[in-house]
Amino acid sequence: MTLRFALTLAALMTLTACETIQGLGRDVETTGETIQQESNQAQAGL
Repeated sequence: MTLRFALTLAALMTLTACETIQGLGRDVETTGETIQQESNQAQAGL
């Protein structure tokens, strides 16, 4: 649960830091990739 909170907080900080639409797109893509990696790891642990 703490890891999810940290990832969410990091994602929000990244989104507020970007200055352009292109930067926002990269930020969203990176966030999505991180979530996907965490999901894959969680599924592998089941």
